[in-house]
Amino acid sequence: MDEDVTDDVADDVADGDAPDTDDGRPARRRRPTREDPGAGAAPARRARRAKPKQPEPAENGHREGSRRKKLPVVAARQAAEQLVTLVGRELESVVSIESSGDDGWVVGVEVVETRRIPDSADILALFEVQIDADGDLTGYRRTARYGRGTMNKGGR
Repeated sequence: MDEDVTDDVADDVADGDAPDTDDGRPARRRRPTREDPGAGAAPARRARRAKPKQPEPAENGHREGSRRKKLPVVAARQAAEQLVTLVGRELESVVSIESSGDDGWVVGVEVVETRRIPDSADILALFEVQIDADGDLTGYRRTARYGRGTMNKGGR
């Protein structure tokens, strides 16, 4: 290849243009790969695929426009943290969350009551935790105690 042709190709690539082939036709755009999904895709097409932005929770954990009720994820986290602090047990998981009628939440929190070896012999407890609209714990009670890995036939 001649030096001027090499410079033209380099300039075209730097400008974002596809270099010309040997017969003068523009080169084909390359298809995007898994490693580079945006290559070759039109910006409008990428924008169309973008997911709509979810409203961000404010610093206090409330949705924009809603000043009363906390987001479920914030409510669940606060309920679990407060219960673990209160009962002094290790958090296993949050297993349920439902809205209570008075702008609060009822959260099901599972904790490890007793550690055993092997782990499958651990004793777990399920607590029902009530929190108000501000995220403060208003009540809790242990609703079940069971061995890890046991099946619950009652459906709850």
